[in-house]
Amino acid sequence: MLGVLAYAELTAFLRLAEDAATLAPTLTDRAELSDLAAAEYGNFRLLRDRLAALGVDPEEAMAPFVAALDDWHAQTRPGDWLEALVKAYVGTGIAADFYREAVRRVDEETRAIVNEALAEEVRSRFVVERVRAALAGNPKLSGRLALWARRLVGEALSQGHRVAAARPALALLLVSAAEDAGVLASADTDLVEIGRLFARLTEEHGRRMSALGLVPGP
Repeated sequence: MLGVLAYAELTAFLRLAEDAATLAPTLTDRAELSDLAAAEYGNFRLLRDRLAALGVDPEEAMAPFVAALDDWHAQTRPGDWLEALVKAYVGTGIAADFYREAVRRVDEETRAIVNEALAEEVRSRFVVERVRAALAGNPKLSGRLALWARRLVGEALSQGHRVAAARPALALLLVSAAEDAGVLASADTDLVEIGRLFARLTEEHGRRMSALGLVPGP
C-alpha cells in the first residue's frame, strides 16, 4: 500500500507541475497549482521515508504500480485548465478514498502518515473556488466537466482492478477478507464488505461533485 501511494504522490507532483506550466491561465493560477505540486512531493517524501524506516527499498515498493498509474495519467491527460483542476480534485480524490479504506487495517504510525499525505483541504478550497467561478460565468461548462469527471472515475476504477489483480494482498486490505489467524471470510461476507466499500466511495465522489457544482451522474 505504501508503495502504490508513494508512486501516486510522485506522479501527482510531476503532473501538477506540468499542468501548472502548460495550462494555467494566469501567473497566480500557476503559483497556486505549483503549491499543490510541492505539497504532493512533500507527501511522497513522507511515504518514502516511512518505507525506508520499515526496511523496504522505496524503488522496489513502487515498481509494481508504475505501469498502472502511468497508464491512468496517459489516458486522462487534461485538455485544458478546468479539466486539470477537476482531475486534481475528483480523479485524485477517488484514489485517495481507496487508500483511506486500506489504511484502516495497518499500524497506527503508518495510518497517521498516510492520512497526513491524503489531507486535501488546500486542494479542495483552491479547486472548488476556480471551478465554481468558471461555472458561474459559463453554466454550459457543467455538462462537459461532469462527463470528464465520470471518465476520470471510470479509468481510476479500471486501473484499481488491475492493481488489485496484480497484488491480491492489497485487495484484502480493502475488503477485510482475512480474519484472525489468517482464516478467510465467507464469500457472502466479502460481497457485503465490497458493497459497503463502493457505497462509501460513491458517497464521497458525490460530495466532491456537489462541492464543484457538478451533477454526480450515474
